Formats: sequence, C-alpha cells, structure tokens
Amino acid sequence: MTGSVLDLIGAACQAREATAADAVDGVTTQVVASPASTEETSALLRACHEHGLAVVVRGHGTKLAWGTPPERVDVVLDTTRMDALVEHSRGDLIATAGAGMPLARLAAHLAEGGHQLVVDDLVAVDRPDGPGGSTLGGAVATNLSGPRRTWVGAMRDLVIGVRFVRPDGTVAKAGGKVVKNVAGYDLSKLLCGSYGSLAVITEVTVRLHPLPEADRWVGTSVEPDRLAAVLAEVVQSQEVPHAVEVRVRPGVRPAVVTLLSGTEAGATARAETLRDRLATLGCEARVHDVAPPWWGVLLHPGQRGGTPVPDGSRPVLLKATARLSGIPQLLEEVTAVQGTATGSAGSGVLYVTLPPGDEVHDHVQRLRSVSTRLGGSLVVLDAPPQTKPGLDSWGAVPGLELMRRVKQEFDPRRTLAPGRFVGGL
Repeated sequence: MTGSVLDLIGAACQAREATAADAVDGVTTQVVASPASTEETSALLRACHEHGLAVVVRGHGTKLAWGTPPERVDVVLDTTRMDALVEHSRGDLIATAGAGMPLARLAAHLAEGGHQLVVDDLVAVDRPDGPGGSTLGGAVATNLSGPRRTWVGAMRDLVIGVRFVRPDGTVAKAGGKVVKNVAGYDLSKLLCGSYGSLAVITEVTVRLHPLPEADRWVGTSVEPDRLAAVLAEVVQSQEVPHAVEVRVRPGVRPAVVTLLSGTEAGATARAETLRDRLATLGCEARVHDVAPPWWGVLLHPGQRGGTPVPDGSRPVLLKATARLSGIPQLLEEVTAVQGTATGSAGSGVLYVTLPPGDEVHDHVQRLRSVSTRLGGSLVVLDAPPQTKPGLDSWGAVPGLELMRRVKQEFDPRRTLAPGRFVGGL
C-alpha cells in the first residue's frame, strides 16, 4: 500500500517512502511528506483527510517521543521546508516565521536587529544538515519553556498569531501582527501545547524583547535543609531575576543559579547585591559571565552528550509542576527516589529524570501524587519503549470532556496524531 500512498501524497508535495528512522515513538509510518508552503500543506491534508490517512507533524523531531505513542501513523508531515523568516518588524517588536524555522536560526536573525524571542530551547540535538534543536512550530506545539519562563511566561504567552491548516485542508488564521490585536487570541493559545492534534501550524507570529546588553549568573550550592529559604530569598528578591534555576542530584548539594540581565553596569550591580545577600544566609555565591553547562539544557532522552543511548538505559523523563512554595518539597521527593531534577524555582516547573528499572512505575505514581497535592501536575514526556506502555503519561486531566469536544470539532475523523494527546485524543 505504501506505493499508492506515496503516489497520492506526491501529487500534493515533495514526499518519500519512510524508513525505520521515521517511526513516531515506535509506531512505523509509510510516507514522509515535506510541504514547502501553507498551500502544499493544505493539499496534503485534504488528500489524507479524504482517504482516511493518519498524519503526525514533525519538525526536527526533538520532542516527537513526548506524550503517548499514536494509535497509527500513515504520513509524517515534515515542516522543515517551511523555514523562512516572513517578517521582522523591528519597531513593533514582532516577527513572523515558518513553523519549520529552527529556533537557533531565528535567534541569529533577530539578534541582527537587537531582538530576541525569549524561549529557551531545552532540547538541543546535533543534526548533520544544519542547526539542531527545536523548530518554532515544535516549540508552539509543545508549549516549550525554559529558565526564562519566570520573566515572560511560556511559549503560549509569546504567540500573538498563527496561520494553520485544519485536518480537512482548510487554511485559517488566528491573532494578528500587532500585539494589541486580540482577534482570535484564544484560538492561537488553543493550538499551543496541543501536540499537533488539532491543526498543522505553518506560520507563527511572536512577540519579541530587546536583547540585553549583559547577562550575569549568580551561582551557589546549598545544604538541602536551607534550600527552601534560599529559593524564597532569591525568587522574591528586589534584584528582579530573569530566571532562577535549581538542580538536584543524588549525593550532591542542590545548586541554585540566578540570571540577571540588563545594562552592563546594572546587571553587574544587581548580581553583586544578590551575591552579598546570599552570604547573609550562609551561602558562598559567585558571579559568572556565562551560564553553567546544565543551564537550559534538557538532553533528548535518546541521547547523552550528543551520543545515542541504548533504549534499555534511557531515563524516564517527566515534567512536574507545583506552586512555588511547594518546589522544595517536590525536589526532596525527587532525590528520595534517586532522580535528578532541573527546573525553574521562579515558575514552578521541573524536568525530572528517573533511572529505568522495576520501581519506576511506583516512583512516577509517588511523584505525581506529591505534585498534585502541591497544586501542580506531572506528565511523562518520554520513557524506554519497554517501560512507556505501562505508564500513565498524562494522569488525571481537568476538563478532559471539553477537550474531547474540541478535538471532535477540529478533527472528527481523527486525522491528526490519533491517540497521541491526553485521554487518547
């Protein structure tokens, strides 16, 4: 059947027969399609919709294994040919780019105008064909956020407009090209974090910020019983940190690193003031001009330092949240199960890795229970193939019935990523 599907898809856009490397979280596919425009994406989806073909959207694939494996995949829609910078309006502090634009390349373009998209690309993977890491569309689809979420929010808070294609091939737009335009605002936000289950995003318009003149990082390590006091002091400090990251590992004192940005003199002065304040808490802190190696880096679960890791030794990757006051307790629980956590003490988001093993299911349940009790939630992003099927990736989802109705409205034939999102949507 692959030949007939390839012929069908090839009439809409560039396409090739899939290989084992194109599988989506262990689920094989027949064809990889690479549309170069919104129009080609529309033609592709129309054909898939009419012939009952299941489609999963892929950028660089850095987060393709996040969530639940899809029920089936006939076509992988690769967005990387839609990688143009459509507009950079320097006076309005906005930019529009194709969904396949790598965040690293977008950052380089924006820096020429003194601007930045304040999104930390957590998943950096080397690619032989160019910049690795997330694409703009992938960041929106997963609502990516990193250390600087404390300052400006997650990806959904920076998106002001999208151009997208519905599963039946209908082209639509939401939002606008000016920050004050709120038409379609909710629809833009709806697609953020939907894991490609509602529509295919082809262009994104985002809000920008000026590049700071200087960045300073204030780093310290603390005794576990002092962590709560130190985090409270830093997060609420008058130095207005742009990010407060904490890292815990078994057998090592927790590390707390704070980012302060601004003018050269201002960032330095604020960093030194924070350093001195930490000294009053008994912490030896230092000011650095560069971030620590682990800052804003979440290795792809299948890689370690850029080197592929055998499936059997891949860690279980979780995203756990809690209200800010609960982060120290959640970190205690992580270390109690021999886990490692890196995340934002200023926004209450932790990325946790657990070693694979027989007890991992119990550990996930334990951490989910604690996270929920502390006002947050826990999602299993990735796990080894032999472990993931037995894990509840999403846990209890408030508003699931409403989400089912939204899926039914957008994609009644379940063309896009069937079964990949919460509740089997």
